[in-house]
Amino acid sequence: MTDIIGYIMMVIGVMFDIFGCIGLVRFPDVYNRLQAATKCVTLGTVVLLVGVALICGWGPMSAKAIICAGFILITSPTAAHAIAKGAYASGVELWEKSVVDKYAEEIEK
Repeated sequence: MTDIIGYIMMVIGVMFDIFGCIGLVRFPDVYNRLQAATKCVTLGTVVLLVGVALICGWGPMSAKAIICAGFILITSPTAAHAIAKGAYASGVELWEKSVVDKYAEEIEK
C-alpha cells in the first residue's frame, strides 16, 4: 500500500515540476518566472522525494531523500527571494501589465 501511495506522490510531484517548467517558459518577466520556479518546482520536488522515501522504506535512501527535501524547502525560497531582490535592485522592470508594486510602496514609506 505504501508503494502505491509513493508512486502516486511521485506522479503528483512530477506534474508540479512540469507545471513549474511550463511557467518558466510562459510567464512574461523574471518575477513571475521566479514565482513559478519557487512554488511549483519546490512543492513538486519535495513531494517527489517524499514518494521516493515511501517506496524505499526505512533506510539510507529514504533518509537521503528526506534530507534533500528539507534542504530544498529551505534553500529554494531563500534563493528566489535573493534573486528577486537583486533583480529589483539592479533595475529589472516589472511586466507592463503588472497591477501593483508593493516593494516600491514599502521603499516610499
